[in-house]
Amino acid sequence: MEEIELTFEAAPREEDLRVVRRGLISYNEARLTDNSYDAFNLILRDREGTVVGGLLGNAYWGWLYVDVLWVSEALRGRGYGRRLLLAAEAAALEKGYHSVYLDTFDFQSPGFYQKLGYEVFGTLDNFAGNHTRYFLRKTLKEGMNRNDEG
Repeated sequence: MEEIELTFEAAPREEDLRVVRRGLISYNEARLTDNSYDAFNLILRDREGTVVGGLLGNAYWGWLYVDVLWVSEALRGRGYGRRLLLAAEAAALEKGYHSVYLDTFDFQSPGFYQKLGYEVFGTLDNFAGNHTRYFLRKTLKEGMNRNDEG
């Protein structure tokens, strides 16, 4: 039998991380027909150019994944989060993607996403203490635009 060593590495070399990621990507690409990938990064800036919000995500296999959606506390409740999300959805639809998914916590207002047409498809209770982590998705529709309700 081969001698293979298993190690726990809190700070592995970037090169080693690339090898593992590239290995999985190669495996997946050999089995899938659509291997396109798009970065979706929308940045919200004030007049001075200071970043006051943004949406960071990526899209592949027909889905947009929203990794981060943040608006500075001073600007919350003024429609900027909605604007960021709907702009990302419109761009995803334009590029041919059919759906969006994301996750959020109970204290991050999952209702915000539900009002925009997202549905909960899974939860994890007792996450980060006594919180619930929500997983949501939305199917994009032809004819959507940035002014739609979702």
